[in-house]
Amino acid sequence: MTLVRERRHQQALHLPLPVLRNVFPFPLPLPPLRPDSPVNLSDLEKLTILGQGNEGTVYKVRHRRNSTIFALKVLRLNEDPTTIRQQATREAEILKRVNSPFIVHCHGVFDNGNLCFVMEYMDAGSLHDLLQIRRRLPEKLISDIGRRVLEGLKYLHGMRIVHRDIKPSNLLINGRGEVKIADFGVSQVVAGAHDFACCDTYVGTCAYMSPERFDTDRCGGEYDGFPGDVWALGVALLECHVGYYPLLLPGQRPDWGALMCAICFGELPEMLPTASPEFRSFVRRCLDREWRKRATVKELLSHPFVAKCPSSTQGLVDALHG
Repeated sequence: MTLVRERRHQQALHLPLPVLRNVFPFPLPLPPLRPDSPVNLSDLEKLTILGQGNEGTVYKVRHRRNSTIFALKVLRLNEDPTTIRQQATREAEILKRVNSPFIVHCHGVFDNGNLCFVMEYMDAGSLHDLLQIRRRLPEKLISDIGRRVLEGLKYLHGMRIVHRDIKPSNLLINGRGEVKIADFGVSQVVAGAHDFACCDTYVGTCAYMSPERFDTDRCGGEYDGFPGDVWALGVALLECHVGYYPLLLPGQRPDWGALMCAICFGELPEMLPTASPEFRSFVRRCLDREWRKRATVKELLSHPFVAKCPSSTQGLVDALHG
C-alpha cells in the first residue's frame, strides 16, 4: 500500500507552550519573494486539503501551465494577526536563506490578505504518518532517517539556525525515500556563538523539548539552543523504535505535569531487546540531560549508528510501498 496521504486524519502529539514574545503595534512586512520563484498564486489550482490546523490550511495545488504539484500553506490572520505575521516573517526570512536537499524547498511567499507559502510537495506525507501505518520501524531504516535529519541539522546549524521544533510531523518524506526538515515557524537565527536569544521564548511542541528548554531555571535561563534540536531528534528516533511517544507510558496522557516530570526528571525509557549497542549509544548521546555534554550534530554524524548506514533511499521506499 502506497503511503500517500491526501488528508492527515491523525493528529501528531502536540502540546504547545504559551508563547511569550514581543508584540509589535504595527504589522510586519513579509520579505520579498524569491527572485527565481517560478509561480504566482494565480497560476495555482487547488486540488485537495493536505492538512488543517488552528492557524491555517495546507493544500495540494497544481500549476495550471506546467502541471507541477506544490503544497500551499495558507496562514489565516483572523486571530492575533500581529503575532502570526511576526512568526510568518521570521519563517520567510529563514526560508529565503536555506537551500539544501535535506530541507523542504520554498518556491515563494505571498500576502493576499492571508499569508501563503508555496512549498515543495512531499507526496508521502510525514514520518508521523508513516508511524501511524507501521508503528515501529526497523533499525536500519531509523539509522537512515537519522542520518538524513542530521545532515539537514548540520546545514541549518552551520547557518546559525536553530529549528526548535524537530518532531515526526515536521520530517516530511517523498516517494523517492528522501526525508526533509519542514516548518520553520518557531525557528531562530542565532547571531553569535554565545547568543542566548533563542532561550527567551517558549515555543514549539513541548513533548520534544529538551530539559533546559522545558525548565530554564536548571541552567539559569541561559543555554545553547542547538543541543535542543539534537534532543528532539533523539526522542523522535526512539519513537520510531518503540512505536509510541517514548518518554511516557503507552496511553499516558501527555499533560504539562507528566511531560515535565518525564523530560526533566524521569528515567530514560528501556529500549527493545533487539536494539543494537550502536543504537543504544546513539540515543544516550542524544538524550543527555546536561546540554553541554549532549553530542553535537557533527559528533553524531560520525557515530557508528549512522556512519555505517549506506547512502540509499531504498529502505524507506520499500517501507512506503510495502
